[in-house]
This record gives sequence, C-alpha cells and structure tokens, in this order.
Amino acid sequence: MKTSVINQIKSLLGMEVKLETIKLIDGITIFEADTFETDKEVFIVTEDEQKIPVPIGEYELEDGRILVVEVEGIILEVKEATTEEEVVEEKAPEVEEEVEAKTTKKTIESIVKETFFAEIEKLEKENKELKAQIQNLSKVDAVTTEVTELAEVNPISFNPENKNEVNQMKFGSNRPKTLMDTILEKINK
Repeated sequence: MKTSVINQIKSLLGMEVKLETIKLIDGITIFEADTFETDKEVFIVTEDEQKIPVPIGEYELEDGRILVVEVEGIILEVKEATTEEEVVEEKAPEVEEEVEAKTTKKTIESIVKETFFAEIEKLEKENKELKAQIQNLSKVDAVTTEVTELAEVNPISFNPENKNEVNQMKFGSNRPKTLMDTILEKINK
C-alpha cells in the first residue's frame, strides 16, 4: 500500500515510476503492476502501450506462478503452481499451452475491441450533444439579431412644447438692510 502511494506521488511530480512486468506462459501477453502482491492493481499492456485492467480469472505466468484475479484489475493472490497441474502438463503440455495461449489472446483482443468500441460510442454521443448545443446557440444568435434590430430604433426625442415653469419665491426681499448686507455688497462689486 505504501509503495502505491509513493508511486502516485512520484507520478504526480513527474518522476519515473518503475513497474514490474511479467509475461504469461504464452510469451506474448504482458502484465504490469507495482508489485505482484495481494491487493495490488494489475494491467494488461497492449501492443500500442494501452493499459487495460486484467479480467477476472486465473493466469499462469512465465515463471510458473499463477496469478488469481477475483475483482477486475486487482490481484487476489499469486500462488505457486500445484503438483496436480504438473501431472496434467506432463501428459500434453504443448496442446494445453497452445489452447491457453489462444484463449488468452482472444480474451485480451476482445477486451481491447470492447473498450475501443465503447470509446467510439462515447465519442459519438458527445458529438451529438455538441451538435445539439450548436443548434441551440444558433437560435440564440437569431434572437440577438432581433434584439439588435430593435435597439436600432430611434429613441423618443425631447418635446420643446412641454415646458414646466417653476415659480421662484424670494424670502426676505422686503426686509431692511443690515450691516452684513452692505459689507457683502461691497465685497461682491
């Protein structure tokens, strides 16, 4: 668990993360994981360097161990090959290896094709949604052109015939002149 956290931090910092790789007994299929231990993530590495979670099942590795995956992409256990399997292998090892290699290869190819077509379907769906959004935006453009046409209408101008006259009243116009009034008159002249 600690190594996966450290590897995640290293990948975020852009540092190189070393992953373990092991081939299956067919010699073609490559599995990749931080370490091949219980509860670690494990992936199939395709020819074009894509990483696909390993499907549920038991896989015989090139070194004779058996990788057990019970939850897709998570290692349940890595166990040593049993003696019963060795007896069966002594009888017809070439036939079993060929059959197992073919089935494993077909399984991996079908998984790769499924993910590829799933991605294509996802992209087609996004494409349709984007086209719908473009149509909605074109409707908004039509409305904005209408609004701009309405904005070009001349506003109502001022009517000079309507005059509001305000009567001003002067307070204290009949009062007697004070000393302050005479001083202010001289200053203003």
